[in-house]
Amino acid sequence: MRPKEIRERTDEELRALEMSLSMELFDARIKNLTGHPDMGKIRKIRKDLARVKTIIKERALKK
Repeated sequence: MRPKEIRERTDEELRALEMSLSMELFDARIKNLTGHPDMGKIRKIRKDLARVKTIIKERALKK
């Protein structure tokens, strides 16, 4: 997900996206433990989650 796409979303959508990505990351880590490693997916989710959290923080600091 590109930062531009993330910035176009509302605060509520960003919070929902953050929760969704957190759950996805949890599921991916569990699959990794059970023997179905997909490290590329885990890395992508972590990066997207970091982008979302960064934009949420930027907006909070502007207020």
